[in-house]
Amino acid sequence: MAEEAKAKGNAAFSAGRFDDAVRHFSEAIALAPTNHVLYSNRSAAYASLHRYAEALADAEKTVELKPDWAKGYSRLGAAHLGLGDADAAVAAYEKGLALDPNNDALKSGLADARAAAARAARAPPSPSGASPFGKIFQGPELWTKLTADPTTRGYLQQPDFVQMLKDIQKNPQNINLYLSDQRMMQALGVLLNVKMRAPTDEMERERDFPQPEPTAKAPEAEPAKEPEQAPEPMEVTGEEKEARERKAEAQKEKEAGNAAYKKKDFESAIQHYTKAMELDDGDISYLTNRAAVYLEMGKHEECIKDCDKAVERGRELHSDFKMIARALTRKGTALVKLAKCSKDYDLAIETFQKALTEHRNPDTLKRLNDAERAKKELEQQEYFDPKIADEEREKGNEFFKQQKYPEAIKHYTEALKRNPKDPRVYSNRAACYTKLGALPEGLKDAEKCIELDPTFSKGYTRKGAIQFFMKEYDKALETYQEGLKHDPNNQELLDGVRRCVEQINKANRGEISPEELKERQEKAMHDPEIQNILSDPIMRQVLIDFQENPRAAQDHLKNPQVMHKIQKLISAGIVQMR
Repeated sequence: MAEEAKAKGNAAFSAGRFDDAVRHFSEAIALAPTNHVLYSNRSAAYASLHRYAEALADAEKTVELKPDWAKGYSRLGAAHLGLGDADAAVAAYEKGLALDPNNDALKSGLADARAAAARAARAPPSPSGASPFGKIFQGPELWTKLTADPTTRGYLQQPDFVQMLKDIQKNPQNINLYLSDQRMMQALGVLLNVKMRAPTDEMERERDFPQPEPTAKAPEAEPAKEPEQAPEPMEVTGEEKEARERKAEAQKEKEAGNAAYKKKDFESAIQHYTKAMELDDGDISYLTNRAAVYLEMGKHEECIKDCDKAVERGRELHSDFKMIARALTRKGTALVKLAKCSKDYDLAIETFQKALTEHRNPDTLKRLNDAERAKKELEQQEYFDPKIADEEREKGNEFFKQQKYPEAIKHYTEALKRNPKDPRVYSNRAACYTKLGALPEGLKDAEKCIELDPTFSKGYTRKGAIQFFMKEYDKALETYQEGLKHDPNNQELLDGVRRCVEQINKANRGEISPEELKERQEKAMHDPEIQNILSDPIMRQVLIDFQENPRAAQDHLKNPQVMHKIQKLISAGIVQMR
């Protein structure tokens, strides 16, 4: 019963129904109060509801019950981060990584926690106390207002934005760090009941090549008032004038670099960006643009050096988070290009994760996902070893003979990691799952076995046996018959057909109990194929004719397709022939 409640909770969580998930996990905990996984799952559900105090309590219980389980510390770190305690979150994630150094979720959480701690540490002090705008984010109605507005409701699904809100709640002065983010300005407008201009696509779009900076328009002049005395013009020192001229010259060089880049004249582009950097070291876009050129040229080491310089200089200048994120994304892309083995992807993945903590950009997220997928595929290739796979399969066979099915499954699983294309291992593991009563898992393995080798008889006997145990006699019969097409004299398949026919005939003769017949019919009604047959207008008329016009029904049976569907309904127990 606890497992059933847990399964319902998992399904609700996957569907985004977090309140239902909490309820189901609570039911499971009442039935199995020492199961650490249940507290972990409920902690995740609470965190999704922003109920971080409850999430923390469940995470602490998880760690108490299973202190050597790394995932518990992931829940603990997320709850601490939700409550705004970045230092405690860092400690929790580090403890989890000490148990499981390769855990990607812990690595990502640690990066988020460190970024939050860093943001809090570099927040500029306010001489007059907390920012008045920051105080607006302290009220209890914060989440309600942001959830009610259709624009900001979507932002609450973005972890980096939620982290910003929590950072401001912890320290109102930190709002100054985020006012350049259009999402924060939109949220501020909602909380102040002021209509803010929504960010346009152009404001949000990030491109992986240099773009010329838009020319600033001069503000429209306000109607002049009659001053008592005209103000004297401000004096500009020689140094200030020279600095302005250098900045203007640097912008010209940047625009020339952008034009050269678009023409694919990369050498000229590099020269222009380098000159711009020499004229003005207060704009990291020259570095990030030059890095993009190096990336396009395949000079990945140079690209990485420029990106590192851009991040370092950007921190010193308190540059926009988007610019920092852009540099990190380019560095990650270059690292992916340099990767030769699965471990080489680790630094690239970590770099993309850092970029996402600075700015949640869809392109960066896609690159992160691609890198993680490439790493996984490469790991599988590196792990591939048919010889070791055969050794593991033999070990599994020995445990199977000793009826030690869990141990056998462990070795069969390792064999599949070493060689995922061996249908024999899927067949053997399906047999283990069947012995343990894990029929859905066994069915999945049997189907994979058939997919890999449609001529392998064992796949059909495994699948048919599982369907027979599930009392899906019509499906089992089809499976056995399909197997006989490839191996007509296989005795196991022939015996399977005979058993299925016997069960189907028992139902037709009324030799099974009403309860068993009802159970079989209810199960059949959930079969999509049965549903399609019963919803077909032609088949509905056929069934009516069988009851009211037997002569017309005989004509229907001359149609092979109709006959096949009738046989399907008979096998499923929906139709009984008297």
